[in-house]
Amino acid sequence: MTDHGFTTTVTTARTATTAAALTATLGLAAACWGIAVWQMQGMDMGVATRLGSFASFIAVWVVMMAAMMLPGAAPAVLRRAQADGGVRAVPPFVGSYLAVWALVGVAVYALYRPHGTVAAGAVVVAAGVYELTPLKRHFRRRCRDRLRSGFGFGLCCVGSTIGLMLMLLALGVMSVIWMSVIAVLVLAQKLLPAKAAVDVPLALAIAGLGIWIIIAPWSVPALTLPMM
Repeated sequence: MTDHGFTTTVTTARTATTAAALTATLGLAAACWGIAVWQMQGMDMGVATRLGSFASFIAVWVVMMAAMMLPGAAPAVLRRAQADGGVRAVPPFVGSYLAVWALVGVAVYALYRPHGTVAAGAVVVAAGVYELTPLKRHFRRRCRDRLRSGFGFGLCCVGSTIGLMLMLLALGVMSVIWMSVIAVLVLAQKLLPAKAAVDVPLALAIAGLGIWIIIAPWSVPALTLPMM
């Protein structure tokens, strides 16, 4: 005989776990959006943005990454919570996931320099090209695998989104507008299956934006140009 009571209890517990993990993840992301918008007020200088002190930049960067990346990471967080039987798995998974992005922030701080529109356009073109590479497809596929650690999942996400993140750095690392655009693209690629009919036009559009920036940067909406 089937123990329907036991099955119902397990199902109810799993549903409660899923709801709690999803609420915690999306709640943290929403809070970080609010904090990021508040922190970034008056900081956007477009391609000429300076990062300021290391401590202040890393603080802003980690909040930005939590806001941008956690919604797309929610399915992986839910899988980890369900596999480990509770929301107690969420903090270490999310913490190690964000630790990867913090390390990326360290690299960004070391390598980033204010730049001109030609350099910005070239980086955006390269980001569009990366969207069509086998390496991009590999990491995007890996982001859907059942990875046990947030650190491993974070590494795959970095590989999948590195082109889009370089695009953000090129256009305005402290721009709420470009942050929002990149966040939408990241979320769509995390949740939707890869389809050439969508991915190829998107990659061409990104590359086209880069060419536009090189040719006529003053006409690109939301692109803040250096003061002459």
